Amino acid sequence: MSGKRLDELAGAGPIGAEAAGPGSSANVHLVGGGALTGADAPLYAPFVAEAAARGRAMGRTRPRIAVISVHPDGPGRAAVLVDVISAAGEFDPHVTAVHGGEEIGLAALADVDGIAVGGGIVEEVRAGLEPLFDELRRQVADGVPYLGVSAGAMIAAEGSLDGGSRIDGIVVSPEDPDEPGSELGIGAGIGLVDIAVEVHVAQRGMLSRIVAAVESGLIDGALGIDERTVLILAEDGLRVEGSGSVWRVLPAEHGVVVATVGA
Repeated sequence: MSGKRLDELAGAGPIGAEAAGPGSSANVHLVGGGALTGADAPLYAPFVAEAAARGRAMGRTRPRIAVISVHPDGPGRAAVLVDVISAAGEFDPHVTAVHGGEEIGLAALADVDGIAVGGGIVEEVRAGLEPLFDELRRQVADGVPYLGVSAGAMIAAEGSLDGGSRIDGIVVSPEDPDEPGSELGIGAGIGLVDIAVEVHVAQRGMLSRIVAAVESGLIDGALGIDERTVLILAEDGLRVEGSGSVWRVLPAEHGVVVATVGA
C-alpha cells in the first residue's frame, strides 16, 4: 500500500462511517497522545466501528483487535489502552506487551480485525515493530484499520521522527536545561502516510520542531497532531475529531507554510 499523500490530505473531504472490507485499503487513525481515559472513548469509536465491520465480514460477532505496546511500563500500559478502546465498543483484545529493546513477533497480528499500537519511546516502539512493517502494510491494504497513539502514530509515517530536539546543534524544541538534547533523526516507519507525523504538538511545544525540520529540508512536510485529537485518514480524504487541531507544515518559496485543520 502506498502511503496517504500530502496532496490528498490538503483537499480533504468527509470520510464514510463504514470500514473498508477485505481486499480494500483500510483507514488509518492517528491520536496525538494524552487520550487514555474513558472520557476519550469518542476518539476511538470510529476505529472500533471499522474493526467491528471488518469482523462481521469475517464472520465474527465481536472484532478481534491486536493491542501492541512497547513501553517501559510493560503490560500495565497495554492494559490502559485496552480499557480506553473498550470504552468505545466491545472487542476481543489480542494483547502483546513488551519492554523497550524487545521485538514483536508475527503472532501479534494473527487473524485480527484491527491493529492498535500504543505510545512509548518512539525509537523503541519503532525498533520493536520494524520486523512487522511489511505485514502491517499488507494488512492495512487488505482492509484492517490501524490505530496509532502517540509514538504509535509517529511510526505510521514513511519517515518517522525520533526524539531529537536539535538540528545542526540548534535547539528546535523544548529540552531539559540540565540535559542537552540530541540531533533530530529520521528512521524508516511503516509507510501508511508518506510524510512525517508529530504528536503532543500544542501541549509540548513541538510545532517548532517540525517547522524547523521542514525548513531545513530534513523532511518534505509534516502533520502535527495535538493531544486528545485524532486524525483519520482514508483514500477519499480525512477528518479530525477531538479537542485540538492538526497542524500541516509544508515547504514554501521563502520558508514554510503552516495551517491548521480543526475538529
